[in-house]
Amino acid sequence: MTVTYETRAGTGGTGTGIVRMDAGRADIAQLRRLVRAGSRALNEQFDDDAHLDRIIPKPWGHEYRAYVDDFFDLWSLHIDTPHSTSIHVHPRKLTYLLCLGGQGATTGLDREDIRIAAGSVLRIARGTFHGTRNMGDDPLELIEVEVPRNKFDLMRLQDDYNRAGTAYESQSVEHPRNTMRAVPSLPNARMRKTSPDRRFRFELRTGMDIFYRRRPEDIFHIPLCVSGVVNSDVEILTGNPADTRRPLMDRTYLSISRNH
Repeated sequence: MTVTYETRAGTGGTGTGIVRMDAGRADIAQLRRLVRAGSRALNEQFDDDAHLDRIIPKPWGHEYRAYVDDFFDLWSLHIDTPHSTSIHVHPRKLTYLLCLGGQGATTGLDREDIRIAAGSVLRIARGTFHGTRNMGDDPLELIEVEVPRNKFDLMRLQDDYNRAGTAYESQSVEHPRNTMRAVPSLPNARMRKTSPDRRFRFELRTGMDIFYRRRPEDIFHIPLCVSGVVNSDVEILTGNPADTRRPLMDRTYLSISRNH
């Protein structure tokens, strides 16, 4: 695996910019071993997997969808201390990890930990094994941007909770006051308005609105554009005042902010 740093202003919680994890020889070799041993990356059936719109309990905490359409799938991860996700791989999809709060570390197969903190952005290329552990005293809050959408594109290699080799969870729970709602303005899109604990807010905003109405509570702005899926590159903006990149005026963004 190779790791590089993009020096875009304001995109890294530690001042290093976007961190990119790319698949290397060790990742390809390990993926080949898993496939030969019988592991499979499955495919989500968009109209049949209704449990994915509910909250998914995890041994390390829980996760839930914040936004989904036919191409983008945005998940919020709540990792309790001192727990960790599995070391796993997504062979088909690109993943971005955006840190909303807490302290953590993401590791791969053949490198030291990458520390993550509020405001940091980690780009994980398809085929790259990775896992994230909470290293602080408070819950680690992440947004996982997955493109193209396929929640079952998952193969677990190592796990603290005996889930190595298992598929994605099939159990979920409903939160009666925090459900996914259809978005009339976007084809086949659904989203939540807030996190279940109401600490974070999710909104659809135009680039023009973001440009002319910058707010201190804004954390990230994620462009919902097909070009990001096709090019495997999503230009995620941050609420950091040092991030001087301009949003595209006519583009739709999923904005994540702290809820007052």
